[in-house]
Amino acid sequence: MTKNALNKLTTAEVDAARGREKAYKLSDGGGLYLLVNEDGRRYWRIKYRVDGKEKLLALGVYPEVSLKRARALATDARKLKSSGVDPSAERQSTKAKRRAAAANTLEAIAREWIAKETKRCGWAESHSSVVLRRLEKDVFGRLGDKPIAAVTHADLLAVLKRVEERGALESAHRVRQYLDATFRYAMAKHLIPANPTPNTQELEVPDRGRFAAVTDAKSVGQLLRAIDGYSGSHVVRTALRIAPMLFVRPGELRAAEWAEFDLDAAEWTIPAERMKMRRPHLVPLSAKAVALLRDLCDLTGANKFVFPSERGRGRPMSENTLKAALDTLGYKGQHTAHGFRHMASTLLHDSRKFRSEVIERQLAHADKNSIRAIYNAADYLEERRQMMQWWSDRLETLAAADNVVSLNGKRQGNA
Repeated sequence: MTKNALNKLTTAEVDAARGREKAYKLSDGGGLYLLVNEDGRRYWRIKYRVDGKEKLLALGVYPEVSLKRARALATDARKLKSSGVDPSAERQSTKAKRRAAAANTLEAIAREWIAKETKRCGWAESHSSVVLRRLEKDVFGRLGDKPIAAVTHADLLAVLKRVEERGALESAHRVRQYLDATFRYAMAKHLIPANPTPNTQELEVPDRGRFAAVTDAKSVGQLLRAIDGYSGSHVVRTALRIAPMLFVRPGELRAAEWAEFDLDAAEWTIPAERMKMRRPHLVPLSAKAVALLRDLCDLTGANKFVFPSERGRGRPMSENTLKAALDTLGYKGQHTAHGFRHMASTLLHDSRKFRSEVIERQLAHADKNSIRAIYNAADYLEERRQMMQWWSDRLETLAAADNVVSLNGKRQGNA
């Protein structure tokens, strides 16, 4: 077939086409034509038939799509038609796939997760903005437009390491938490089969000063066994044994009052005036924690305070008591009473058995500007009950790990 038999238009003719009283067509052959509207705008179209019905496919606007390009697109459409594929249907399918890919990028899913959590958990706008800004600053610029299913562990670790490189160690851990929650959300939507977020142990530990903490499983087991062997007073030993199970702040623990406990319901409600965030905080108690408290009640139950000072029954143990006990056990500079919170946060997040927001709520980290957080002390209560029992059981397993002897007589020291 000669050029003139198929291609009838020239670039000069297309350039010269102007609007008329009515729209008109300039044919290029093979179904391709230029539609010229009354206002002079020019559009490429190709017509073809499927099952005897005439159909049209838009190929673009002139001059953005040149005559040469329009002919190439028309050739592609004819090839699809010859192979039994409807070009219009194929285009719609391609667009749908692109829309789905665009909707499932890391940035899109992260924004969706933030919106869902803001509505579901009553996040304050200020908190949502902080979360979004951190992701925009450290993640979206590098990985935001990547399909979430294509984001790898190496991708995320590289992003987090860049945050560490500028010395923002705390920010790196926060961003990791947000990514972990985003990928958990993506898993719930069946967009990904597994969570590629790095563990906290793959990041540098921030310098927490007096909040030093041991966080790897083997060291935690060693600490728990050291506590079990503490030879000081029964009151201090019980405080040390129960502190890892509750991960409250040291001041909240040492000033605990018996009136705040309902051991039958396995609950401890700390009043707002003793909480850092100035709102009541409910601590579900594991079976082991209840047992320890019942045992201690025989000794201190007639007093106001659960852990009274040895120097006077009218006041709680001093703020230095647990620190001194841990120092005595050989953990000076390695682990503090406040470190039990960091220990719990790290291992619970790494376990990936519980949602980050459940862990944070139990740590009383909920945003202080959230009206929901102020009035609903029971957020995620059932999940928190399950988590606290699981955590208590996990601590017992870690404490017993070094005492397990295998069938061949060798001691098993790994948790």
